[in-house]
Amino acid sequence: MRRGARYGHMSLIGKSPDIVCSCAAIRRAARRVTRFYDQALAATGLRVTQYSILATLGASGPVTMGALAEQVGMDRATMGHNLRPLEARGLLTLAPGTDKRSRLIALTDAGREAVTEARPMWRAAQNGFEAAFGAEDLTTLHAVLGKAARLTARPADLTR
Repeated sequence: MRRGARYGHMSLIGKSPDIVCSCAAIRRAARRVTRFYDQALAATGLRVTQYSILATLGASGPVTMGALAEQVGMDRATMGHNLRPLEARGLLTLAPGTDKRSRLIALTDAGREAVTEARPMWRAAQNGFEAAFGAEDLTTLHAVLGKAARLTARPADLTR
């Protein structure tokens, strides 16, 4: 079996080793960067995705689940999955919103304390990541990732 062409691995498309799947490359990098930040936050018991949710809530104040999902770039189902353990730990509350379909999410005092405790560890990870990349490459990375995040077309639309 060719190296990198095993079942479930999407780095190669078709038979040409010259075609690398962009999605697979981005996801691989995202997993490694996530692991880097998760390790930095390990002492707090928070994962970087959880920290991001709590920090966003701390900055925005109470918001609906849909608004929070939009702010952190998740779909509503994934957001709901991520909120349950945070609610169970008493770091946030979920309450009925203005209509029966919406949920209002708010940070608790314990949630604010968790963000305050985790922020220096997150900052250390952020500084380490910035130092590893360098300012110029990091600026380029953010621009490229921003462009990728704005990609909303279906694959069929891109070939026209």
